[in-house]
Formats: sequence, structure tokens, C-alpha cells
Amino acid sequence: MPRYLKIGISEDARADADARVRRTVEDILEAIEARGDAAVREYSERFDGWSPDEFRLSRTAIDACHERVSERERTDIEFAQAQIRNFARIQKDALRDVEHETMPGVILGHRNIPVNSVGSYVPGGWYPMVASAHMSVVTAKVAGAKRIITCAPPYEGEPNPAIVVAQDLGGADEIYCLGGVQAVGAMALGTESIDPVDMLVGPGNICVADVSIPHQLSSGGTVRRMDSSPAASGTSASRGGSRRDSTSREAASSSPSGTPPCARLATRSSSP
Repeated sequence: MPRYLKIGISEDARADADARVRRTVEDILEAIEARGDAAVREYSERFDGWSPDEFRLSRTAIDACHERVSERERTDIEFAQAQIRNFARIQKDALRDVEHETMPGVILGHRNIPVNSVGSYVPGGWYPMVASAHMSVVTAKVAGAKRIITCAPPYEGEPNPAIVVAQDLGGADEIYCLGGVQAVGAMALGTESIDPVDMLVGPGNICVADVSIPHQLSSGGTVRRMDSSPAASGTSASRGGSRRDSTSREAASSSPSGTPPCARLATRSSSP
């Protein structure tokens, strides 16, 4: 007789758990849609214990994060972003506009047009996923998105300096220290202080990923795409109770060719 060390939950139990998560996410999104900033602050305080005067980081706060990262961290961030930026440009160059007169007076084709605004979610509540900022912010910048906003949760009670520096160097226009469903919901639906975006990118836990499912987001015209990436291995990890910086060059070496495997561009095709 086989002896099982661990048995997974049944399909019925899994479906029930998924349904409960979805209901929770829908409740949060409904609250954000109805009460805006007040609901975002309420959930941030409830889930993260985080309720600053402003969720959006000022230039002074961003500069302070730059001063706190080590020279090695900065070098690694710049190296990884240079590789990602280079390959994203190669990808963009491969996207060709097409226009052809198929018969007299009939012109058909397509154009690749950058989306107006992109919202990037960078996980970081347990372990700061620095490379997620590279993969989402840098590629959106190369694609030509006019407005790039990015959210990451607080880490140990404050914005994580390495994440903020990566977001800033990547080209983000607005940087928020805000996490979870409340962050993604605010970017998708908009609040009094955060204008909604056209596209969402970035990895996250089951609750964050589930934001792309509820019907509330489809009504606002938001393009939902919550992508994770192997490059998210560039993190700041804890070992033996003490924090150890490990922002790494894995973001540029996670595929055999040394180029990021998930450097997706924030573009859309349109007929002329």
C-alpha cells in the first residue's frame, strides 16, 4: 500500500477556495469603485498596516531611496535593465506596420500603437521582487506608453529602496507604495487621486491575479494582463533572520540566450 506524505485538497475543496477568494476580491473592488481613496486606505491599513499621508512617493522620497541602495545593488539594477531595454527594442523593431492597397481604392493594414497608460504591479510584501519592476516598467517605456504608474507594497513598514530605485530608473511616471488587491484595483478602476490605466502588468498572489477576473474591470475598458516572469528571481531575501541583499543578474540570464524570456511590450494593433 502506498504511504502518502502529503495529499492535496480535493477538486471540490479547491473550487470552493477559489470561489471564496473571488468573492473577497469582488467585494474589495466594489468598495474601491464606490468609495475610492477611502476604501484603498482602509484595505491598505487592514492588510498591510500601512496608511501614510500619501501613497504616491514624492521626488524627495524617491531620492532618499536612491541614497539607501548600495553601489552593488545599483550596478545590478542598471545592468539588468540595460539587457531588458536592449531586447525590448529588438522586439519593438520586429513589430512592423503594414499598409497595402489590395485593389484599386481598397487599402488594408495594421498599425502597432502604444497604449496610453500602463499600471505595473511589483510584489514585495514578503520578499521584494525587484526584477518585476525591470520586466514591466522598462518594457512599457520602450513601447512608448505615455504614462506608466507602478505600485509595490511596503516592506518591513516602508517602501523598499531597491524596488523604488528600479521603478524610477525604469522610467515610471508615478510610483506608489501600495500593495495587494487595493493597489491593482486602484490602478484599474481609478480613484480620486489615481487615474485609471489601460493595461495592467505584473505578477502577484492568487488575490492579486484574481483582480483580472471580475466583471467590474471589463466595464471600464481596462485591458487586464497580470503576467509573471522567471526574471522575478531578483529579490531581496532573508536568511537566518538577517536581511541579505541579493538583487541579482538572474534577470538577464534566466534564458539560455541571456535575454529576458517575458519582455512583453505594451502595444496594441489597430487597423488604419
